[in-house]
Amino acid sequence: MERIRIPNDATYAPLSLLDVALTAPMVSRLLFRASLPGRAIQVAALGIYFGSAAQDWWERRGVRKIDFLRVYGADVRHLDEMPEETRRQEVRRLVEEANDGFTAERLPRPELAAEVDRHLTDYIAGITGQRVETSTEIRSFAVAQLIFPFALGACDFLSGDVAIFKDTGVFEPHVVAHEFAHRKGYWKELEAQALAYFANAASGNPILEQSARCERVHRHLRVLAGDDPDRYPTEVADAGLRSELEKHFTGIRPVPGAVAAKVETLMKRLYDERMRLTGQNGIQDYDLGFTNFLYTFERSSSAQRPAPEAVS
Repeated sequence: MERIRIPNDATYAPLSLLDVALTAPMVSRLLFRASLPGRAIQVAALGIYFGSAAQDWWERRGVRKIDFLRVYGADVRHLDEMPEETRRQEVRRLVEEANDGFTAERLPRPELAAEVDRHLTDYIAGITGQRVETSTEIRSFAVAQLIFPFALGACDFLSGDVAIFKDTGVFEPHVVAHEFAHRKGYWKELEAQALAYFANAASGNPILEQSARCERVHRHLRVLAGDDPDRYPTEVADAGLRSELEKHFTGIRPVPGAVAAKVETLMKRLYDERMRLTGQNGIQDYDLGFTNFLYTFERSSSAQRPAPEAVS
């Protein structure tokens, strides 16, 4: 099988090179009351950053991307709307499976990253015939966390830097797989959602399978809650999840305070516009788009189903 190795050299730096470049002048002025040292650091960081990005771009040229419409019978522009009653029936079924298959086992993040990346790489290779090998490094902070407080993680598309902003419990394997899908060149959020789900669901690892199933339930509940943040906890409470799982579902989306809610609303609006400008459906691709994608895929008779079967 063909192997493509994307170096992602920037991901091995002690700090995010982009964050260093963005903050160095300000830090320099605060510490030394002079901007020159910060400017020098900024220039150096940007030089390494763009050098790494250029090298990654060069290696990525030969990557064969998945044609989502051909393989799955669905993509960001071809989605069937899932009826609400069908959605609620699926939630009941998935919750029952999640309760029965619950595992409290967790993996340390470095070990989890390696396991998730292995299955994601294998899954994509099973479709494209290429092993796209990338870094498994994860940061715990990035400046993007301050800009987009509602985000669980982020991937810098140029450098491949991935940051996970909080402990997301049973959802962490999915969050990691989602960001690693970006790292492998799948920039659209719907595509990253789908690949993360399918790879974890087909992994044979109970921890990853649980994450895939819970992510699917989580996104259904987000759709059912609509734009009302107070309704989501109610949907979670009514879903019938066992207590060990319910705390993860409520913890991943805590109700923000009044000020934080206003900031979050503003930044979500900006992020939604950014997504639409890049050929996506907006922020709804994370939940409505993702669940409609799975619904469309599972109903499609023309889709070339990937060899690994997804958890349902």
